[in-house]
Amino acid sequence: MELRQLYYFVKVAKKEHVTKAAEELHVAQSAVSRQIHQLEEELGAKLFLQKGRNLQLTPVGALFLKRAEVILADLERSVVEIQEFLDPEKGEIRLGFPHSLGISLIPEVVAAFRKLNPNVKFRFKQGMFPSLIQDVMKGEVDLAFVSPCPEKHPHVNGQIVLTEELFAILPPNHPLASEESIELVQLKDEMFVLFSEGYSLRPIVWEACLAAGFTPQIGFEGEETDTIRGLVAAGMGVSLLPEMALYASGPLKPAKVRVRSPQVTRTIGLIYRSNEKLPLVAKSFQSFLLEFFACNRFRKQ
Repeated sequence: MELRQLYYFVKVAKKEHVTKAAEELHVAQSAVSRQIHQLEEELGAKLFLQKGRNLQLTPVGALFLKRAEVILADLERSVVEIQEFLDPEKGEIRLGFPHSLGISLIPEVVAAFRKLNPNVKFRFKQGMFPSLIQDVMKGEVDLAFVSPCPEKHPHVNGQIVLTEELFAILPPNHPLASEESIELVQLKDEMFVLFSEGYSLRPIVWEACLAAGFTPQIGFEGEETDTIRGLVAAGMGVSLLPEMALYASGPLKPAKVRVRSPQVTRTIGLIYRSNEKLPLVAKSFQSFLLEFFACNRFRKQ
């Protein structure tokens, strides 16, 4: 069975006439008739019945038409996808990232890239560190921002694009809220609002507290930066968050204070599959991101 036979069959089925189909296909009527006949022989079934001057699909022909249209539509989509894969100025970039980057960083870098590449589309997927690694490995996203950046992984390559400072966030009426900087040990008697297990910021805060000489008391746990920030602003405890997670509007805003000792940071990496080439449009975005961060649009520590 040849693709040409499917094209001819679908065209005849739509036009209900061999001559009209041949005219649209810009081929001889005999060529269309021959291909339809060969297709019927291969299938072992009649696809059309003569009805006056027109042709009418048989029940088998009607069933086969549905399948043929699906096959040709999939083929057409595949051709478009390949063209987009090979063209860095259009196509779709599938990008994964944790929730904390979606507040300011992702909108900024995507907007900047699309100013230069207005025909490029994006498909986003948010998740935690383990799920983002899996999304990259399975090919569900082309690139992903993760924190921390994995140093060695059998299936994923990555590079650090940003090292970001974490700040103490306190209720607005906290005694330390007006300080320019504090030592983390000054919060040893406070209740902490932390991310739930599985979120990358949780162990960073936990280990920083241990380095400061105390184990944090957990008052509340959450799964989104908005929740952590809101609970702290409402006086439910204290926490540590990266600055880009503090860009938000609303009536409840926590105080932000620099932690001078120990300095608390997180690395953000850009990862991709190690066993295959990126689509050119994703490769173009990757190059853009490396230049974007190198130009101190977001300052590295």
